[in-house]
Amino acid sequence: MQIGITGTPGVGKTSVSKLLGKAFNFKVFNEKEFALKEGIGEFDVTENELVVPLSKLKAKLNEFLKKEKNIIIEGHMLCEIKVNFDYLVLIKCNPEILEMRLEERGYKAEKIQDNVFCEGIDYCKKHSSRNYEKNKVIVIENRKSIKETIRLIIMEIEKRENE
Repeated sequence: MQIGITGTPGVGKTSVSKLLGKAFNFKVFNEKEFALKEGIGEFDVTENELVVPLSKLKAKLNEFLKKEKNIIIEGHMLCEIKVNFDYLVLIKCNPEILEMRLEERGYKAEKIQDNVFCEGIDYCKKHSSRNYEKNKVIVIENRKSIKETIRLIIMEIEKRENE
């Protein structure tokens, strides 16, 4: 099984991916680490972030997935491209909680505002629904605890696998 995990920066993608990877005994990759390894993108010093051409990321990920089984790839750009995942898990978070998390991480005020806005207007959900079949997208609200979030994801995947 190949799973993508996406959502706005700060919603818990990395933490969820690591624990879900342990639960399923899957390898876990981050899209930015993958892009760096594949030589995709350039680092923008002004914004302090890796700028990745989405078309190249899409092509390389789809090529990579042809050779991989039992894998989780996480990253906020996955909602914007069509990758051949069995499931795309979209993690959502209350915008006020998201704002606090990003402040704690030391994000610039403008970047916090951008990400909170995107979460508030369901940016990732809208793009996920455009790029993936409805039955492949699993939307999970990261509210209570990370263990509860993992439990909900596993339950939803098992339900869909049994249908």
